[in-house]
Amino acid sequence: MEKKKTIALRKRHIGPSCKIFFSHDPIKIVRAKGQYMYDEKDQCYLDCINNVAHVGHCHPEVVKAGAEQMQSLNTNTRFLHDNLVLYAERLQATLPDKLSVCYFVNSGSEANDLALRLAWQYTGHKDIITLENAYHGHVSSLIDISPYKFHQLSDAEQNQFVHVAPSPDVYRGKYRADHPDAATAYADEVKAIIDNVHNKGHKIAAFIAESLQSCGGQVIPPVGYFKQVADHVHKAGGVFIADEVQVGFGRVGSHFWAFQLQGDDFVPDIITMGKPIGNGHPMSCVVTTREVAEAFMSSGMEYFNTFGGNPVSCAIGLAVLDVIEKEDLQGNALRVGQYLTNLLEKQKEKHPLIGDIRGRGLFVGVELVKDRVKLTPATAEAQEVIYKLKEQHILLSADGPHRNVLKFKPPLCFTTEDADLVVEKIDLILKELEGALGLEVNNSAEMEKRRKLSTDENGHSGLNHSNEGAQKQRKRMKT
Repeated sequence: MEKKKTIALRKRHIGPSCKIFFSHDPIKIVRAKGQYMYDEKDQCYLDCINNVAHVGHCHPEVVKAGAEQMQSLNTNTRFLHDNLVLYAERLQATLPDKLSVCYFVNSGSEANDLALRLAWQYTGHKDIITLENAYHGHVSSLIDISPYKFHQLSDAEQNQFVHVAPSPDVYRGKYRADHPDAATAYADEVKAIIDNVHNKGHKIAAFIAESLQSCGGQVIPPVGYFKQVADHVHKAGGVFIADEVQVGFGRVGSHFWAFQLQGDDFVPDIITMGKPIGNGHPMSCVVTTREVAEAFMSSGMEYFNTFGGNPVSCAIGLAVLDVIEKEDLQGNALRVGQYLTNLLEKQKEKHPLIGDIRGRGLFVGVELVKDRVKLTPATAEAQEVIYKLKEQHILLSADGPHRNVLKFKPPLCFTTEDADLVVEKIDLILKELEGALGLEVNNSAEMEKRRKLSTDENGHSGLNHSNEGAQKQRKRMKT
């Protein structure tokens, strides 16, 4: 069909709240391969945001595995099938021994919903602690614990059993990179919530957090934060749920799971995964301890999922793990991610609009600000970058509470050449925007003080800036 007919049918039959990229001029994608997507005119777009096509769009080995299994059998898990147990065994081998029991479901939302059920049953408690700006899914139970979604509701409408802790953001959060122990300070905020909950006669069932906050603005928690939070939560009789739906399966490069960035002494009680697990096939999983699983069984209620863990899904999941290993995609995420981060750091020296570069592997955020001291969000400018890149056939997105963080989450087959291309285009776009705004790098004493904060182990660049390469044009940017 012509694109205008596709748009017309979408408006007629698809729910109006279903968001589409570039709504004023949406892209109609008809095929994809690797890190590239193609529209109906066969125009190629570089995909910098698709963290679902983890090993690359339409990877031939993944497609083959699914097709071959579908030709022979697909059924539910009430029948024995080798794929289910082989995949569970293979998946568990990537995790600490403590995390040994799998429940297969169909989406990240379904996984997180089940994780809450496990926590409630195991602890016998009700209250949940979540993080500011967190997003965990679209079903009712998860909207309740997703401030990214419910922040527009009044206090009366919010679930009274849900409590929101500050996001462990050391760039613009309550405790920043110059704090002597941000990890402890943020963990103490969780302890204060627990104490307050207990004073009201309630008890904590779980603390849930994305291992790296994605929609919240590519936030990298300080090392040690999760371990201290887990200690507080365990003392309160609760469990720790790590949401790996967007950041697992080698994306961070140095580790297979993002929670492992917090150190060997931290292991969650429950982890959830989705998106990349099936490279686009609807598949997800909850992995927990034997103790939690047995408590869930003790309720007397059978758990069954019609499609979760079916032979086709597990064949695809096995193929994804094979490709990650054979093509060293975790290693590629580490190498290319560091290369991309280094390129962006050089851009930060040139562009006053860049406030912070942060990330691990191929999970990178570029926070744009109009003022590096006041951290004034450059929201409109971030959107302009996104739209200008689209005109250059590069797909990137912006998120965070102020929609001012450029998000890199490409397929793990992303290359250094791809990184060169997108950073080159961002450089030109920022130069034009800064010229229109009359921005230049501030070389004040405050900036010199912040400049001394060098790159730390959490993937943050600190706040080091340079006044070289500043643009001095004084044209006003058109609104």
